Amino acid sequence: MFNIILIVFFILKCLCILVPVLMTVAFFTVFERKIMGAMQRRRGPSVVGVFGLIQPFADALKLVVKETIFPSTSNTLVFILAPMITFSLSFVS
Repeated sequence: MFNIILIVFFILKCLCILVPVLMTVAFFTVFERKIMGAMQRRRGPSVVGVFGLIQPFADALKLVVKETIFPSTSNTLVFILAPMITFSLSFVS
C-alpha cells in the first residue's frame, strides 16, 4: 500500500513539472509563429480560438490522432529504427 502511494506521488510530481514545461513550449511556438508571420507580412496562427491561443492544443491533438503509415514493401523494423539510430548518432560527435 505504501509503495502505491509513493508511485502515485512520484507520477504527480513528474506531471507537475512536465505539464507547465510542455505548455510553455507550446505557447512559445505560437508566439514564434506570430512573430515570423509579422516579419513576413502575413497573418500568423489566429484561426483557432481568440488570438490563436488554442492553436497549441489543436497541434497536440493533430499529433496524437495522426496515423503512422508503413510502406507495404519496406522492412518494418528498419523503418522504425532508422530515425532513432540517426538521432542518436547525431549526438556522438
